[in-house]
Amino acid sequence: MISNQILQNTIDGLKGITRIDFSVIDTEGKVLAATFQDTESYVQAAENFVDSPADSQVMQGCQFFKVFDEQQLEYVLLANGDSDDVYMVGKLATFQIQNLLIAYKERFDRDNFIKNLLLDNLLLVDIYNRSKKLHIDTDVRRVVYIIEANRDKEGNDLERVRSIYGGKSKDFVTAVDEKDIIVVRELAENETYDDLNKTAEVILNLFRGDTKRDVHIAYGTIVGGIKDVSRSYKEARMALDVGKIFFKEKHIVAYSTLGIGRLIYQLPIPLCKMFIKEIFDTKSPDDFDEETLTTIYKFFENNLNVSETSRQLYIHRNTLVYRLDKLQKSTGLDLRVFEDAITFKIALMVVEYMKYMESLDY
Repeated sequence: MISNQILQNTIDGLKGITRIDFSVIDTEGKVLAATFQDTESYVQAAENFVDSPADSQVMQGCQFFKVFDEQQLEYVLLANGDSDDVYMVGKLATFQIQNLLIAYKERFDRDNFIKNLLLDNLLLVDIYNRSKKLHIDTDVRRVVYIIEANRDKEGNDLERVRSIYGGKSKDFVTAVDEKDIIVVRELAENETYDDLNKTAEVILNLFRGDTKRDVHIAYGTIVGGIKDVSRSYKEARMALDVGKIFFKEKHIVAYSTLGIGRLIYQLPIPLCKMFIKEIFDTKSPDDFDEETLTTIYKFFENNLNVSETSRQLYIHRNTLVYRLDKLQKSTGLDLRVFEDAITFKIALMVVEYMKYMESLDY
């Protein structure tokens, strides 16, 4: 089904060319789009016309036309005027809308295929058979992007992204839920991961003017066959979640840059709890005061450099040493020792992961 916005844009364009007013009414008498006021006065005539055997008819000084989608009556198009010229323009407009219905149905078929492909709802043989039928290349390089933008219900965000990529038959812009937008991009042979990040920046720029929304973009690895597109989608989905936990300051996250966060994300919660209990016993990093946590994070930021950390914290070197000694006594870990520092850093990340997973349960 064509959106009301597309119908409105179509008849606005036709009016701009022909200077004739139009209205599109559905078979139940609802006005979907119009270029003039008082269209409600023609609704009863349109409902009567639906039951008429004629494909076109003059009523109330207007030309009425039936718009079919494969023998199924879809819309009534009203052209304001009853002259032969209005009739001819009305027939052209009817032809235009019927072609739009065909094009959108084809896009829907392709869109439906891509959704099922992403969600692993197709058998391998079905993937190749339907790809052939829909004229989709199976052996080209592709990557999947997920845009988390809490998209608007009117579908404007989806159309905004489609304006860049959806118009190209080789790229697909779709959605599998009410929250995210998914882009499946076909790549040239010479495109690298640096190019993928630039593409993500272009998409992010579409939303930069909207300060009310916190937009995040994640993308998977490049795959060489259509059967592996779902893998890139799952990677992008994981990158989006891992980014929220460990890279809160980033708006763009690539699966290939997740590092140890990828491993921690796949740990079962009971194992995480056991690990934290081994490291901190009955304590948790949440129990540390703000001063201690600030010291820890700044120490890690400066690669365990005592002098630089004390300088950035505006404290004496001995004060920092005292804080680190105090932390060692309470946890048994000396952050000046590389192995202890690694253990502590991983423990902090595990706690962040556990807190995130707990928040999803509420």
